[in-house]
Amino acid sequence: MQYKRILLKLSGEALMGSQQYGIDTERLAEYAKEIKEAVDTGLQIAIVIGGGNIFRGISGVAQGMDRVQGDYMGMLATCINGMALQSAIEAQGVPTRLLTAIKMEEIAEPFIKRRAVRHLEKGRVVIFGAGTGNPYFTTDTASVLRAIEIQADVILKGTRVDGIYTADPEKDPNATKFESISYQDVLQKGLKIMDSTAFTLSEENKLPILVFDMNTKGNLIKLIKGENIGTVVTEK
Repeated sequence: MQYKRILLKLSGEALMGSQQYGIDTERLAEYAKEIKEAVDTGLQIAIVIGGGNIFRGISGVAQGMDRVQGDYMGMLATCINGMALQSAIEAQGVPTRLLTAIKMEEIAEPFIKRRAVRHLEKGRVVIFGAGTGNPYFTTDTASVLRAIEIQADVILKGTRVDGIYTADPEKDPNATKFESISYQDVLQKGLKIMDSTAFTLSEENKLPILVFDMNTKGNLIKLIKGENIGTVVTEK
């Protein structure tokens, strides 16, 4: 197995499945089964999930809402998704812990780096909620920050596309896929993988990002076993 500890980044929108908003319980169960398979190999898994299926701070701002207020609402949305994912994973018999950047003791533990690492070492799936706990930062940035803090080997960014392309493959039929690409090439080509803050943080800390299709059954387990799936972003 090529990785010992990973951080899995999932978008909130991915939880919608075929719905227009909210949480699709079937999609949630599918993800939980994939995660269980990965845990059964001995892999340590931490997860950051977005909240866009419930609320996006940026969309609130577009409608006249205060940016800080909107961002905090988005953080709470990630906690709702984290709780849903926690429930689904535990239904598969896998122990989990939800750690949040904003204190809410009745439903989650506060994020403490050493505690998070200890949970991972004990075989628990750790879900990080509430982003970084600060407005103006995305869950992409939170995923890179947490991955660095827990010394993850890689960020696995689960999307609905099977890697990084020269253009949006859903819009451009001539788009071609990269098997691997350097941080600098991503910037020069203007490819949108993560927001610039998250991407710069990843580059500075030499943390590889692997983009893959999480919605294809079996992809996660194939990837961690070393199969050539998705696109990896590393140094040259």
